[in-house]
Amino acid sequence: MRKAQKFHFRKIFSPPLKPCLTRRRPFRAYSFVPFSPLAMLDPTILTIGSIVLGIAIIERVLERWGVIDLVDQFAKVMRFILPVTFYSTLIYFFATFMF
Repeated sequence: MRKAQKFHFRKIFSPPLKPCLTRRRPFRAYSFVPFSPLAMLDPTILTIGSIVLGIAIIERVLERWGVIDLVDQFAKVMRFILPVTFYSTLIYFFATFMF
């Protein structure tokens, strides 16, 4: 039979660190992300908003050029698209926004 070797615990591991004598103050962190207006600069929301704004500008330009028939068609389509776009963007914003 082989003889078992003994290892002392203190020789293998370094001695434990002495605790600090000064007591640390509790640290409170506050996050202002939910209150930041920069949170609304989401690329998806900006893209949807710029598309809707572009369509509205095109409609005004066509009105100045005197193409009233095409402007009426745009108005009929936008009467449906604008509320749907607004509410879907609002739902998307609150679904992806971290509170």
